[in-house]
Amino acid sequence: MKEARLLIVDDEPALLHMLEKVLAKEGFTRIDTVSTAEEALEACKRQTYDLIVLDVMLPGKSGFDICPLLRAETDAPILFLTARGSDLDKLTGFALGGDDYVTKPFNPLEVAARIKARLRRNVRTAPEAGGPRAADAAAEETSEHYDYGRFQVHVQAGELRVQGQSLACPALVFQLLVFLCRHPNRIFSKQQLYEQVWGTDSYGDDNTVMVHIHRIRERIEENPGDPRFLVTVRGLGYKLVRPTAPQEVRVP
Repeated sequence: MKEARLLIVDDEPALLHMLEKVLAKEGFTRIDTVSTAEEALEACKRQTYDLIVLDVMLPGKSGFDICPLLRAETDAPILFLTARGSDLDKLTGFALGGDDYVTKPFNPLEVAARIKARLRRNVRTAPEAGGPRAADAAAEETSEHYDYGRFQVHVQAGELRVQGQSLACPALVFQLLVFLCRHPNRIFSKQQLYEQVWGTDSYGDDNTVMVHIHRIRERIEENPGDPRFLVTVRGLGYKLVRPTAPQEVRVP
């Protein structure tokens, strides 16, 4: 994880220096920094990044402006960094393809913790090459999928199919759906879902989970406003309702 390549986009030199210093102390050595949206786009065309920290208030094009263009170049998680902390701004960031959101002023150690948590979620545990059970383990890994009738989730392939059609699904949306598929009919609070999927404390930010729940419903539900799979349990949280047919299939 510490070998991950990071891109930090911010027009404040002091902030860039602070984040570089803190992240270096946390073991990150492959860090690129740029100060404009245009430079960020060019960097992503030249280099593959594992995570992008993107300031919203940039000169010229904003972080919100550039996010869809970055999404066309990279699947790297995008962590928005900005002084604009309203609910509308957060919802806008998630709708444009962002994965997390930290408001200024912030504790740089919180940013480092969120980066590490996000990168941990991207790590795939693979069997040791040449090991006696490597082939069997790989075959088992690729067989896990969940069938909910209207939609199917193929975990290792990273694929969501709805009524036979493959749908694009951002990484965190997919990981949240997989977590719920693995725990059908169990109620989880927003805080529990955030800690399980994002891998760190929620810091009281419920909007992140709510937006991702909505994005799942937009994909799997016939009527997202009246869901029958991913339902709200008032006062408690959310649960994914298990169908009567077996929801998991493993090929021997």
